[in-house]
Order: sequence, then C-alpha cells, then structure tokens
Amino acid sequence: MKQKIGLFLKAKNHKMLSNQKHLFSLSNNIVYLNGAYMSPQLKSVEEIGIINLKRKGDPASILPEHFFDQRLVLKKRFAQLINAQADNIAIIPSVSYGIANAANNVPLKKGDEIILVDEQFPSNVYAWNHVAERNGAHTKVVLHPSGTENRAKKWNELILKAITNKTAVVAMPHAHWADGTLFNLKAIREKTLSVGARLIIDGTQSVGAFPFDVTAIQPDALICGGYKWLMGPYSLGVAYYNETFFEGTPIEHNWMNRHESENFSKLVDYQDQYQPGAARYSVGESSNFVLTPMLSRAIEQLLEWKPESIQEYCHEISKEAIEKLRQLSCFVEDDTFRTKHLFGIYLPDNINMSMVKEKMAERNIIVSFRGNAIRISPHLYNTKEDFDMLVRCFQ
Repeated sequence: MKQKIGLFLKAKNHKMLSNQKHLFSLSNNIVYLNGAYMSPQLKSVEEIGIINLKRKGDPASILPEHFFDQRLVLKKRFAQLINAQADNIAIIPSVSYGIANAANNVPLKKGDEIILVDEQFPSNVYAWNHVAERNGAHTKVVLHPSGTENRAKKWNELILKAITNKTAVVAMPHAHWADGTLFNLKAIREKTLSVGARLIIDGTQSVGAFPFDVTAIQPDALICGGYKWLMGPYSLGVAYYNETFFEGTPIEHNWMNRHESENFSKLVDYQDQYQPGAARYSVGESSNFVLTPMLSRAIEQLLEWKPESIQEYCHEISKEAIEKLRQLSCFVEDDTFRTKHLFGIYLPDNINMSMVKEKMAERNIIVSFRGNAIRISPHLYNTKEDFDMLVRCFQ
C-alpha cells in the first residue's frame, strides 16, 4: 500500500491537471484509450516537426553546431525526467537497438541465467536469447501465477525467488505492456545487487506517464521508445546507461560518437577515444534535424505536466468505471499493483469478447487486445465520460 499512498500524497501538493485534449491533434469522432499503442501527437510537437522539415530546403543554414545542439537538449530533458545526468543518456532509434547495446556489453559465461518475465515485449527478449545462446547461458522466464487473487503480488515474489547466484541479468519492464502490472523494481534491484546481477529495464510503457527515479531504482540500463508515453515521433527513443557501460563497445561505430567530432576540419584525424559517458551508444545521425527536436519538445511538455500528475488524472477519470467493471466480475489488477495510465480488463465467462469488440466498434472506442486482456491506456486527452461509454460496452 505504501506505493499508492506515496504517489497520491505527492499529488495533493499541487493543483490537479485539467483535460488537455485541446493540445493534441486528435479526432473528436473517436474515444482514444490506446496511448500504449501510440500516442496522439501534440500540436506543438507537430509544429516543430514541420518547421524543421522545411530547414533542409536551405541546407546552407544547417551549420556544424546544429549536428550537436539539439542532441544535448534532448539528453538533458530526458535526464531531468528520470533524475539522471545527461552524460548517462544515449539517443536510440528503437528499443531493440538500446537493448542490443546493453546485451552485447553484459559479461556472460556458461551456465549463467538471464531472468525474463512472462509475455514481455519481444524487443526485450530476442537479444537476450541471442547472447545467451552465444555464451552458453540460458534465459529463465518467470511465468505469471494462475488465478487472479493477489496475482501481481505473487508474481513479484516469484521474480525475487528466481534471482539466485546463477543470475547474471534481469531484463524486464517496470510495467507490463499487456495490462500495466507494476513490478517492484526497488526490491528486485536489491536482490540483483546481492548476487552481482545486472538490471536492464524496458521503460517504454511507463516512463513519461509514470514516475521513474534512476537514483531510487539504480538500474544498469533503462531503454525507452519515444512514440508512446514520451509523446514523441516514431523511430526515435532514449536510453540511460550507468557507469558500468562507459567502457563498453557499441553495436555501431559512427563518427559523431568519437572524441572531437564537433571539429569538422579534423574528422579524418581518426579517434580511438569516444565522447564521454554513454554517448558511444547513440545511433548514427542522432542529430536528426526533424525527430530530435520533436521528442525534445514532447518531453518538455511532460516535465511541465509531471508524470505523478498524469497518474492522478488517469486515476480520477477511471476509478468509478473500474469499480463498475469489477462489479460485473471483470478482473482489473488491484490499484496498488498497476499503473493508472495502462491497465488490462480480463473478462468473466459470462461476458463475450466478440460482443464487447462489436460494441466498442459501434461507439468508435479505440483500445488494444493483448493476449486475454483488453488493454486500456488513457491520458490527459480522455475524460470520465469516455470511461462511462467504455463501461456500457460490458453491460
């Protein structure tokens, strides 16, 4: 219960956010409860994208310093969002890219175990399967417990129990992508430290909408796609790598990540030395003159709103609907063990999934279906009325 109390005590110290739909390019003809699939675009992010798209029409106006200035802005803003330092941040094109940099720089030996959680997103699975096979290690999947009673609590306990002296890596999300189940990363981090294992987090479905503090959790790496809860464009993301990765080998070798790359007149004076910190893990052309400033602007807006306030807003507009769904015998994870911006609805035997889908289609309610869960993922553009309409699809 401590986690829930802590979140809402913070929220009481400020004025609750109001609906922000006017800031988004989002159709009024749909009820969009699908931010976990892809965020709608902020109008301010769209405007910056258009302005910067036009810049290449006059390439002489793009100067050498412009290859670096917006990269630094993005790193600083993401670092502020997760309470880190800009030197720990890399710019990546995708989660799989960020995970690959981590997986290729974690020491593994024969017999080591890599802990994964059941049905997590493939981008945080395939790379670990690959390096496990290459090094004679193996992956160990912690299945979710059967039944619904204390499901998330039991799942967290199973993860802690699975971490042993054989564990080299725990690779997992903060919140499960299918139903928003929260994992106790602080406890998991303590256990990994006790056995000398790395903790690699996929924060794509949480960071931006749910508070994440690097100093509190102390992950070895945190990888985030940018087009979901960071509200940015597709094909750009950000990653945090701690100091244990600062001497690693990146999966690609591009000129921008090398020492003194800012000096264009000396680029053929090839450098063995990298830029400081995690910069070696940034993708080539990470100065992307269109996408990088768009993601920077999106994170700037998130910093203004604050993730804990987003959680509070989503809780307030959805709590009555969730209670009604539970009264209909639908299973929604206990509030203490799930995020408020992403949750799954599991149907009882007497409610037909096809019927629910049909009613949602009639009302233009947009959600996702992941496994047996109906995934609901609201944001500041949603209202209590949206959830009232959602509940009617189950009645």
